Amino acid sequence: MSGEAPLTHEFDQCLAECPRLAYRVALGVLRNPAEAEDVAQEAMLRAYRNFAQLRDRQRFRPWLVRTAWRLALDARRAAQRRERHQSAAVDHREEFEAEEVAAAREFERHVADALDSLSEKLRLVMVLAAIKGYNVREVAALAGIPEGTVKTRLVRARMHMAEKLRCFVKNIPAG
Repeated sequence: MSGEAPLTHEFDQCLAECPRLAYRVALGVLRNPAEAEDVAQEAMLRAYRNFAQLRDRQRFRPWLVRTAWRLALDARRAAQRRERHQSAAVDHREEFEAEEVAAAREFERHVADALDSLSEKLRLVMVLAAIKGYNVREVAALAGIPEGTVKTRLVRARMHMAEKLRCFVKNIPAG
């Protein structure tokens, strides 16, 4: 423990000769004061931890410069990688969203076409029940037909639409 105090004192003296050196080096590479401050702190922490391994104490200044320089370069590369990944993710998301919107519009068009291909009687019960949300009893009252007829027409309309949409889905290329 007695050997630590002189070593700490010697480190403090070396550091006092170049108080802002690590920061200035990091700022020159990063051009961002906050990031440069982080790198400078990391450089000084590493210098403190490894000071005992430094053979020539006169070489502290260039040693600190190299440490700060390398850490700043690493930080800049990491920031560039993050930026590339984020940019790629945004590009991919925008591309995916555009494809998703196009596919949804295409599907909506096919649903509308399938609905239009229904006879008037089938279309009426399908629109009232499936799209407007009325139950069978309400559809029967609105259309003026028996509930059994509504159920039969709904089954037929759904089967017809399912067949039309199945043809559409089969024609979609696998993604």
